[in-house]
Amino acid sequence: MYINKRGIDGDFDKGLVTRYGALELSPSAGVLNYGQGLLEGIKAYRTEDDRLLLFRPDQNALRMKMGAERICMPSPSVETFVDAVKETALANKRWVPPPGKGSLYIRPLLMGTGAVLGFAPAPDYTFLVYCSPVGNYFKGTFASLDLTIEDELHRATPGGAGGVKSITNYAPVIS
Repeated sequence: MYINKRGIDGDFDKGLVTRYGALELSPSAGVLNYGQGLLEGIKAYRTEDDRLLLFRPDQNALRMKMGAERICMPSPSVETFVDAVKETALANKRWVPPPGKGSLYIRPLLMGTGAVLGFAPAPDYTFLVYCSPVGNYFKGTFASLDLTIEDELHRATPGGAGGVKSITNYAPVIS
């Protein structure tokens, strides 16, 4: 797990890779009370010659940067984001499945971890990256999908935050 903390007047500087573990949060952390958090999802794949491949992590970094702007959060630079993803993937290389058997799912998270009990941005932020091996989403050939069109409830509304990967985006559709 990669972790990087930033205070209100600082920048995200060099974080560090550490063992996966629990986080300590104030009950009044911005992420808990006001949903001030963003997530991304990236996969690392192992090649036949034992290299790791990432698909456009810079684009995930740009989306996080745009999302952070939208919900009044500072964000790590594209370079810091990409470096953190690479460091996390390399530190966990042994967990990447063999070619064709799955991937290493990498979860970058940005959240307001500073205590704030009032409608305002958090004073402190944490950027972290953790990962887990996963199997192939589709096994064998692509099967047909059963889809439902929802026309009464909406995840993304005009002027809302549905266009960014806010931690609150998926809650309404978990079943």
